[in-house]
Amino acid sequence: MTDNRTFRIAAIPADGVGREVVAAGRAVLDALAADSGGAFGFDWQEFPWGCDYYQRTGRMIDEDGLVQLKEFDAIYFGAVGWPTVPDHISLWGLRLKICQSFDQWANVRPVHFLPGITSPLRKADTTELDWVVVRENSEGEYAGLGGRNLAGRGRGGEVAIQSALFTEVGCERIMRFAFDLARTRSRRKVSSVTKSNAQQYGMVLWDDVFHRVADDYPDVETESVLVDAMSAKFVLHPEDLSVVVASNLNADILSDLGSALAGSLGLAASANLNPERRFPSMFEPVHGSAPDIAGQGLANPIGAVGSAALMLEHFGLPEQAARLYKAIEKTTGAGILTRDVGGTASTDNVTKALIDALAG
Repeated sequence: MTDNRTFRIAAIPADGVGREVVAAGRAVLDALAADSGGAFGFDWQEFPWGCDYYQRTGRMIDEDGLVQLKEFDAIYFGAVGWPTVPDHISLWGLRLKICQSFDQWANVRPVHFLPGITSPLRKADTTELDWVVVRENSEGEYAGLGGRNLAGRGRGGEVAIQSALFTEVGCERIMRFAFDLARTRSRRKVSSVTKSNAQQYGMVLWDDVFHRVADDYPDVETESVLVDAMSAKFVLHPEDLSVVVASNLNADILSDLGSALAGSLGLAASANLNPERRFPSMFEPVHGSAPDIAGQGLANPIGAVGSAALMLEHFGLPEQAARLYKAIEKTTGAGILTRDVGGTASTDNVTKALIDALAG
C-alpha cells in the first residue's frame, strides 16, 4: 500500500471470554500495523456494553449506541451472554440489535483445518478440507416475528408463535453473494441447504430463488441438499463442499458443526457484513462467552484473530489478512495450543506466539 489509512474500530468485548479474546486480537492487529511501515493503522474505541452494563442500566447498549457505532469503519465484537441475564435478552439486546439495525445480511463463517490440531474427523488426516458457510443473517428463522399470549389461562395455557420470514429479496441477495464468493475459490461450487419437503412455503421460495439465481452463474456447480442430509455430508463427505449457503438457523447450526469438526469452536471466525457498506460490518469469533473458563486465561484467541483477518479482507488488505492466516498456521503447527484443542498454552502464550510469528 502507498497511502496511509487509519481504520476507526469500535471494540465491544462484551461478556466472559469476549474480553480476553478481543484484547488478544487487538494486540495482534496493532503488531501487524506497527510492522506495516505506516501503511495502515487502527484507531480503537472500546464500549462497555454487555451483561454487566445491563445489570447497571437495564439496557444492553446505550440508547444512542447505534448512532455512535454508525461512524466507525468496523465493529470488533467479543461474545455476549452471562448466566445472570436471560439469553434472549442479551442476544437480542446487543448482537442481533446491531446485526439487524445495520442490515448485516451476509454472515461468513469459514471452516479451516489447521496444522497441529487434531480433528475428530478421520478423513481430515488424509484429505485437504476447506469450505465456507454463508448464512443469511437478516431474516429467516431469526426474524423475531411472533409473540406469547393467553398467559391468563393459567399454568399450561400460554401459547407462543414464532414465525420464520423468507423474502425473495433476502434469499436472492445472500445467494448471489454465495455464488460470487464461489467464483473466487479453487472449486466453484455452491451447495444450497433447504428443508422444503417439510417447510412448504418459506423453503420452497428459497429453492425457487436458488434455481433462478443459479441460471446466472453457469460456470458454478450447484446442488440443493436437505439440511439433515447436509449434516451427514459435513461428516461423511466434507471434501465435496466449497461454499454452503443456508438460512439463518440452518447455517448457524451447520457452521458450528463445521468448526467442531475442525477441532474446536474456539477456532471459528465470522464476519457479519453489510456488503453495500451503508453501515459498518461486525467481526466476531463464534465460541460464545464461555462462563466456565472466563477470566482464567484459558480462552482460545484463534477465532478472534481469524475474525480480524476477515476484517482486513473487508478493508481491502488481502495481503495483510494472509499474513494473519500464516501466523495462525505457524502457531498451531508449532503446537502452541490452548486447552480446548488439547494444549496447555494460555491465551497470552498464544497471543505472543502469533505476534512472534508475524515478526518471523
